[in-house]
Amino acid sequence: MTDSHHRGSQAVQETKLQPTLPTKTSEEPLYAAMDWLYERQARIEDRLAKRHLNVGEMVLYDVSSSYFEGRACPLGKLGYSRDGQKNLPQIVYGLLCDKHGRPVSIEVFSGETHDDKTLPAQVRKVKDRFGLARVTVVTDRGMVTKANIETLTRTEGVSWITALKAPTIKKLVRDGIFQPSLFDEQNLGEITDVNEFPGERLIVCRNPLVGAQRARKRTLLLDATEQELAAIKTRVDKGTLLGSAQIGLAVGPALKRFHVKKHFDIHISDMEFTYQRKQEQIDTEAALDGFYILRTNHTAAEVPAGDVVRTYKNLEQAERAFRSLKGPDLQIRPIHHHLENRVRSHVFICMLAYYLTWHLKAAWKPLLFTDENRPENDDPVAKAVRSPEAETKARTKQTTDGSTAHSYQTLLSELATQTRNRTRLAGRTDTFEKLTQPTALQAQALKLTTNAPVVIK
Repeated sequence: MTDSHHRGSQAVQETKLQPTLPTKTSEEPLYAAMDWLYERQARIEDRLAKRHLNVGEMVLYDVSSSYFEGRACPLGKLGYSRDGQKNLPQIVYGLLCDKHGRPVSIEVFSGETHDDKTLPAQVRKVKDRFGLARVTVVTDRGMVTKANIETLTRTEGVSWITALKAPTIKKLVRDGIFQPSLFDEQNLGEITDVNEFPGERLIVCRNPLVGAQRARKRTLLLDATEQELAAIKTRVDKGTLLGSAQIGLAVGPALKRFHVKKHFDIHISDMEFTYQRKQEQIDTEAALDGFYILRTNHTAAEVPAGDVVRTYKNLEQAERAFRSLKGPDLQIRPIHHHLENRVRSHVFICMLAYYLTWHLKAAWKPLLFTDENRPENDDPVAKAVRSPEAETKARTKQTTDGSTAHSYQTLLSELATQTRNRTRLAGRTDTFEKLTQPTALQAQALKLTTNAPVVIK
C-alpha cells in the first residue's frame, strides 16, 4: 500500500509520494501471537475436521521435512533430508487433508523420526479427536510397516489404501504370486496372497508410458556409468593407474555418480580392472517397469479396483500442498525458532496459509491456467488428461472470456497493484483512506472470492 497526501487548491487533488518506511516493530508481540495461536491449534483443527471430514470418507496423509537453522531447538535433528541439506538439522511434519487435498491438521515431529512412526498418532487423532466412526486412510508406501498395518486393522472403523514397496513386489514375483507377463494386454487386475496379505486385496497397475520412461532412464544411467568405467579401464590397461587402492578410489565415485552400482560386477587388483553388467538382474528389474501394486482392506463391493487406483492417486493433492509450503507461495523454510512450540506454531501458520491458498486457487480457477473441469479418465491407471478448454487456455494463454490467463503468482502480483491512499482535503488537517479503483481483473478476482462456497464438494 502507498500513502498519498492532497495538496493544492483543488478539493480532491492527489499527489503520490514515496511510501514512508514502517516503524520498527518489536518481536515480542509477534511471538505472543504465535504462542496464542499454538494454544488454539487443536481447537482450530477440530473445527476444520468438523467442516471438511465426513463419516466414511477418505483422509489423505503424507509426510515431508524442512531444514532447520540453529542447534538449540530439541526438534531439530539430523535425518533423511528431502531438501538435500544433509548437514543441517531438520523437522518432520505430517499433513492430514480431506479428499480434495484441503489441509485439516498438521503435526511436527523431531527430524530423525521415520515416516512410518508418525502414522499411529494420525489414526488416534482421526478416531479420538475428530470422532469419525468410519474413515479410509490413504497413505504412501513409506508408511507401510507390519506394525502400522496391524494398528490400522485393529482400529475399528478404519480402512486403508496404500501401496507395496519394490522389494515386496519382487518377492511376489519370486513366489509366483505375481506374473508380470500376464499384464502384457491389460493394465489393471487383482491378485491375492492369503499367506502374506490375509483379508487384503492387491490391485496390480501397469502404466506403459511410465515403464518406457524408466527403461530409457536406466539405459542412460548404465551407459553413462559404463563410459566412466571404460575410461578408468583404459588408464589401468596403459599402466597409468596402478594399485588396487588407487583404482578403487577412481572407481568408487564413478559407480556412485549415477546410482546404478548394484547393476555392475567389479573386479580390482593391483594390475587389473574389469567390469560387466549384471544383465540378468537388470532384466528382472526391467520386467517390473511401469508396475505398482496397491493394497487395501476394502472389499470389491465397497470400493471397485478402479476406484482404489483413483483414490490412491489423490495423494498427489498432499504432495501439491508440500510444494506450495516449500515454494514461493508460502516459503516455510528456513526455520529459525529455538522453542519447540514456536516451531510448531510456525508450521501451523504455514498450514493455515495453505488452507487460504487452496481456497483462493479454487475460487480463481477461471482466471488461472488451472483446468476448471478436468474429465475423469475411463482408464484409472492412465495418465490424467486435461479438458479441451484447459488445452485451449494453455495454448492461447487466454481464459474463456479472452482475458490473459495467469499463474497464481502473477495474479497475486496484479492484485498487489491496488493501493490504499491516505487523503487530505485542501485546507484541512484530518485524513481519510480510500482504495484506488480496481481494474477489471481485480474486480473479477474479488467477485470470485466473494461468491466462492466455503465447502467444495
